Amino acid sequence: MRKPVIAMLSASLLFTSTSALADLGKEMDIMKDSLSTVKKTRDAGELRQALTAMRQAAQDAKDQAPERLDGKAKDSAQIKDYRAHLDKLISQIDVSLKKVNAGDVAGAKAESENFEQTRNESHKKFR
Repeated sequence: MRKPVIAMLSASLLFTSTSALADLGKEMDIMKDSLSTVKKTRDAGELRQALTAMRQAAQDAKDQAPERLDGKAKDSAQIKDYRAHLDKLISQIDVSLKKVNAGDVAGAKAESENFEQTRNESHKKFR
């Protein structure tokens, strides 16, 4: 009786971990695709939509942790640093959103270069 229960719990935990990683991967894909749209578009509406999707994905990614940080406590320095990088990205996205909402599409697109720098720093540290 004990072995089947342990096996079921182990399988459940494994599935949960895999699911969380898959969700984080989904959020990262959304951010990647949105950044591509931001860089290519000249349309304010499409730019706003891509920035909004990117912001939501970054916000959702804060509730998860990359594989490299598996097993770390939610209040650990590494997890806090990971979330701080996402907060930095979110604030950069907010600057771009303000610019596009003010009609400054070129300024919003220029701000997106900061997204890439933040992404590269974060990937180097957490990926």
